[in-house]
Parts: sequence; C-alpha cells; structure tokens
Amino acid sequence: MHLWRNREKPGSFHRWSIVWLKRIYHLFATSNLLLRPALARRRGAVVGRLVILGSSRIQGDWSGLSIGDETSLGRCEIALHDKVSIGCRVVINDGALILTASHSLRDPAWGHKKAPITIGDYAWIASNAIVLPGVTIGRGAVVGAGAVVREDVPDFGVVIGNPARLTPNQRTRELNYSPVMLNAPFEAWVGPARSKAEGVHT
Repeated sequence: MHLWRNREKPGSFHRWSIVWLKRIYHLFATSNLLLRPALARRRGAVVGRLVILGSSRIQGDWSGLSIGDETSLGRCEIALHDKVSIGCRVVINDGALILTASHSLRDPAWGHKKAPITIGDYAWIASNAIVLPGVTIGRGAVVGAGAVVREDVPDFGVVIGNPARLTPNQRTRELNYSPVMLNAPFEAWVGPARSKAEGVHT
C-alpha cells in the first residue's frame, strides 16, 4: 500500500511504459520482499513498513524482535534468547551475527547469560560483524566488517576490530536515505530520483 501511495507517476507515455515494464519485471521479487515481513509479523515480531528481511536466519521467540521502517537485513543471523530492537533505516549486511546470549564463565553448569540488544536508526552493521549480548549500537553508528562488539557504540561512532575499538572517525550526522529504496524492486515503484533523495520516508 505504501509503495502504491508513493509511486512514481510518469508525465509521458514513454516514461509510463518504462516504469510499468520495470514493475512487471520485478513483480515476483517485490511480492517476495513484502511476504517475508508479513510472515514475521504472524510469528509475533513487530515489523515496520518496507522492511527487507532477505535470507536472514532468525531463531528463538519472534515476539522479542522489533524492526523499524525501511530497514534492510541481509543473510544475517539473529538469536532471540532476549529482545532485539532494531531501528529505522538500519542496514545489517550478510554474515552478521546478533547474539543475545552466551555461556557464563563463572557458572559451574555453563549456563546461559542473556541480555537484550538495541540498534539505533541508520546504524550500519557490516559483513561478518558480531554483536554480543547487552550491547547498544547508537544512531548512525557503523560496525566495521568482522568487528566483534562487546561494548556500547555511541551515536555516529565507527568501530572496527576484535575486540571492536572506536576509531577517530565519525559518521556524518546529516543522514537522510532509505536503504530499501535503493533495492531495484522498490525503486521500480518510487523512481530512482526519489529513492536516492529522500527514500519517500513519510
């Protein structure tokens, strides 16, 4: 419905033909992208609009998962031993692990130690990064590829390495993009100019 309301409305027959050919070509992919979030909602997750779940592997109680609008998850893994809250316009790349539990080193029975994870709006978790239990990733923060995050990451901070360390670099605070609108099936509906400029975030 959101895609239809915010669709590109071509002003010429030539552009209209191109736009509708693209929409028809991407029809199956668009349907699949919309289906996975719908199934996640049926399993108890709170999922915003235009969320891309990709081939993500989500284990545990889905009612503990919350994902904001226009967030994109690749082939990542989320272990829901505790709650995971993911903001709007977040990108979690392929191979990333979001782990809400581990084994206690001080427990003679090697029991579980669990804690929730929070990921702020516009955060970017790069490929093969690992986020450990109890961590908060701030708004606009970046977790570099392969980083292992044990401690909170501040807003717009950039961390790399194992264990992850804060770098002197900071991400720009003027973030205004929609990662899902850069995806071809959705872009076919809203048009390339709007998807790059504002991502029709309304």
